[in-house]
Amino acid sequence: MARDDERLERAQEEPIVGGLPDAPGIQTALRLTPGLGIHLRGLADELLVNDFPGTTLSRAEREMLATATSAANDCFFCMDSHGAFAAALLERDGESDRVPLIEAIKLGSSEGLGDKMAALLQIARTVRGDARELTAGDIEAAHAAGGTEADVQLAVLIAAAFSMYNRFVEGFRARTAPSPEAYREAAAMIVEHGYSGDRAPAIPA
Repeated sequence: MARDDERLERAQEEPIVGGLPDAPGIQTALRLTPGLGIHLRGLADELLVNDFPGTTLSRAEREMLATATSAANDCFFCMDSHGAFAAALLERDGESDRVPLIEAIKLGSSEGLGDKMAALLQIARTVRGDARELTAGDIEAAHAAGGTEADVQLAVLIAAAFSMYNRFVEGFRARTAPSPEAYREAAAMIVEHGYSGDRAPAIPA
């Protein structure tokens, strides 16, 4: 099945778990209890927004790692939303020429990305599957390409955390959007305000 057709089919699915909030995607988990909302949003901010000592990765590149993880886990809601957030950050930072790379990332490719990002994407994609398959060689490749210890740490942390978020969404069969364009408005608010606080957006389906 073509990817666009699969996205449309997913958008027509109904949740299979009862008693969920009437909300799309990860919002189902965020709204189950106040505490879940606070902690899950906070984790996203720590990994994707807040300063992380020693990293050379931009916010857009951290979102690319989340996008790659979600795509490898076949979670349309997460890969499309975080892909939109990465694109919005690139546009804000005057790097619009890199936006097409996000579609390649969704397809499991690292083509067009530098050696450092390619190595970190390899780490993230490995960890999201069987983390025990990650090798010292994978880490050495990232370092050789200019990745710091903190960059490698973030790649592992993002892959592990977003695999969890992906499984919330897919385990619930939470509603998702028929088009990546649905996430553009939320992307503008994520760029400005991050994932927590009073201005955090409700991501649409």
